[in-house]
Amino acid sequence: MKRKATAVWKGSGKEGNGHLTTQSSVLNKTQYSFNSRFAEGIGTNPEELIAAAHAGCFSMKLSFVLDGAGFTAEKLTTRCDITLENGAITSSHLTLNAKVPGISQEKFDEAVADAKVNCPISKLLNTEISVQAVLES
Repeated sequence: MKRKATAVWKGSGKEGNGHLTTQSSVLNKTQYSFNSRFAEGIGTNPEELIAAAHAGCFSMKLSFVLDGAGFTAEKLTTRCDITLENGAITSSHLTLNAKVPGISQEKFDEAVADAKVNCPISKLLNTEISVQAVLES
């Protein structure tokens, strides 16, 4: 399986702008710029997209790990905070709130640790990855 996206950029790094389009067209000429990346401008940015990808990938991987252990998640809500410092992504922090009926804290922690290490985006990122997970009753 291969997936693709296209970026078009025009102009200088600071004054220019661009747009992103994904194969699925969920992003279709979605604006990005210096301001949307480093300030509060309108549009998306690569770090925001990485955060969405990591949160989504981790949640799906955790769901599969839970399924394999005989549990079905009622709800997994994952937030990802990507930190960009000095031109490099230095960390990805996942915050998870999960509702998984019948699972023990120990089994839940094992499943979270597995998903953290084995989701494809975690494997791709060359940075510190941390998870704060809460199992709701």
